[in-house]
Amino acid sequence: MAERWGDQILDDAGGLDRQAVADIVFADPDELAALNGIVHPAVGDEMTRRRAELAATDATVILDIPLLVESGHRGLAGVIVVDVDPDVAVERLVSGRGFTAVDARNRISRQASRSERLELADLVVDGESSPAALADLVQARFTPSG
Repeated sequence: MAERWGDQILDDAGGLDRQAVADIVFADPDELAALNGIVHPAVGDEMTRRRAELAATDATVILDIPLLVESGHRGLAGVIVVDVDPDVAVERLVSGRGFTAVDARNRISRQASRSERLELADLVVDGESSPAALADLVQARFTPSG
């Protein structure tokens, strides 16, 4: 990434400044495509490696794929979508991650629509409650008893 965008995307310690990257890529579809071309193959390779490690076990593998629709992953045993109104998502990005409302809306506008995500879902979890309440719901619903 630094080869493409230079030191402007690095923080003082030499790590990735995610906001600097966001400022570049969410304002320009070509730059976003370039970022996806860099990141998605590496992430896909790592997911494949980790799944292969667990293939001979009885482990349940849950993949947290923020861009599931856009990435084209198919053949999964099931898809769980946490659904939330886009205005709530914007507020959470602003209050919880320090984004500006404009930045949050730019990011959301570059993602699959709510209806596209819901169409792919085998199970929909209502994400409208607080993050803490959502965590409790998921814990109660998806943790095996006994």
